[in-house]
Amino acid sequence: MSRFTTSDGTEIYYKDWGEGRPVVFSHGWPLNADAWDRQARLVAEHGFRAIAHDRRGHGRSGQPWQGNHMDRYADDLAELIESLNLDDAVLVGHSTGGGEVARYIGRHGTARVAKAVLLGAVPPLMLRTDDNPEGTPKEAFDGIRAAVEADRSQFYWELSESFYGFNRPGAAVSEGVRRAFWMWSMQVGLKGAYDCVAQFSETDFTEDLARIDVPTLVAHGDDDQIVPIAASAKRTAQLVKDATLKVYEGAPHGLVGDFEKAFNEDLLAFVRG
Repeated sequence: MSRFTTSDGTEIYYKDWGEGRPVVFSHGWPLNADAWDRQARLVAEHGFRAIAHDRRGHGRSGQPWQGNHMDRYADDLAELIESLNLDDAVLVGHSTGGGEVARYIGRHGTARVAKAVLLGAVPPLMLRTDDNPEGTPKEAFDGIRAAVEADRSQFYWELSESFYGFNRPGAAVSEGVRRAFWMWSMQVGLKGAYDCVAQFSETDFTEDLARIDVPTLVAHGDDDQIVPIAASAKRTAQLVKDATLKVYEGAPHGLVGDFEKAFNEDLLAFVRG
């Protein structure tokens, strides 16, 4: 297993597979790098170097009391990229990880970045405000925090259903996928999990998106029940200068089934292109 220690003393776990142009994956809440395994293996088998880390507080990384905020997540990513001396990288972020990628570029620029992929990503802003009427009410996020604090195990199990769209009529439900989601989620520390809710819901990435100056694939399912597309991908595609919007009809938030197959094809084509 590979690890490095950040400038504030937090140990970060990461996977490093293959050789070639680096493709760096940032995962969603409350998961870890394992959620990207099939995509990491895919690009590594096609001549790229796949790198995926566990965000601080998540998975096998350290669980510090401090630093569970978007700026520090982005700085951790920057320190990983610098420690491995990566250049010409493709940054891929899902959900909260998409916010991490956007904030990384907003804070650190694109000197080491060639392309970006934002999948089911939270930017520009999830929270409903006067300027963002299509966002999600704060009460919904307050409910997530309360559920995580009260009985996170049950909450994560129930969340897996809507995350993968298994609550839709006719959905091909996978017990294994739900169990894997629960297992990954239970590895995040309570402090990191709780703090991260505000980070993915209340962080405004508008200025970060305006600083993205590399080709960007914005990919999103139009039946995403976790990060609704109207307030996220559709706005992001308008804010990023060189964005290509790919909408997957009927697809949920989490990669599963035909949605995952279609995204994998698009990801590989984008990385190669």
